[in-house]
Amino acid sequence: MVEFLLNVWKPLLEIVIIWFVFYMLFLFIRGTRAVQVLKGLLILFIAFFIAQRLQLTTINWVLTKLFAISVVAFLIIFQPELRRGLARIGRGRLSGLFLKEEETIDEIVKACGWLAKRKIGALIAIEREIGLKTYLEGGVPLDSKATSELIQTIFMPNAPLHDGGIIIQEESIAAAGCLFPLTENPSISKTMGTRHRAAIGLTEETDAICVVVSEETGAISMAVGGNLTRDLELQNLKKVLRELYWPRSEQPRSLFEHFRRRKVYTS
Repeated sequence: MVEFLLNVWKPLLEIVIIWFVFYMLFLFIRGTRAVQVLKGLLILFIAFFIAQRLQLTTINWVLTKLFAISVVAFLIIFQPELRRGLARIGRGRLSGLFLKEEETIDEIVKACGWLAKRKIGALIAIEREIGLKTYLEGGVPLDSKATSELIQTIFMPNAPLHDGGIIIQEESIAAAGCLFPLTENPSISKTMGTRHRAAIGLTEETDAICVVVSEETGAISMAVGGNLTRDLELQNLKKVLRELYWPRSEQPRSLFEHFRRRKVYTS
């Protein structure tokens, strides 16, 4: 009986471990250049398989040599990403891949409250499942811990990066001065500013969360899934961020769905 249980549980344990490793690898490379490289390697693997089946000797030889050096090339090309990943493991931060720290949400809410009181415009994009690498490349890399003070400094009037948006990945501000696509939805009010249009536009193309502070009224708005909810109180902002961003397992699909479930309506 014991031998039977071992024969059953050992393969299951191995499957769970392998699944966990691949899942962690996926989370690690999501939104980075590695995704495109892996797609290229997949195409090469398919070509290699076809070449073997059709007995294309020359192509098979070339692809064999390419695969032989691919491991070394991968380590060289993605050395910065691997260094950051190993550093994260050393700090014991793997749990952050599953649950975003509530401290980050507190810092965002605190910064929005400070900016709103002073009517300083701001645009904050929070990355979720879909990587924002495309928009990161157009901004200024920071890779700094997301703190209220840093967010306030970035959006101060006349600051070099205050016109663009910032992108938050996990607990860090990945980049500032980023440009987001403007929505082309004809039903959007013509009086809506560029920041609000950019927030809607980005959330139409990705699953990111965008928080906007109006420099005209100081009102705080949030865009998710192409829908914009305006005039959020700080208490509601924090509640919605926690539902949409932490933890993921309880995320509603849209901000509208969140308010509908709780019967909270905003103008």
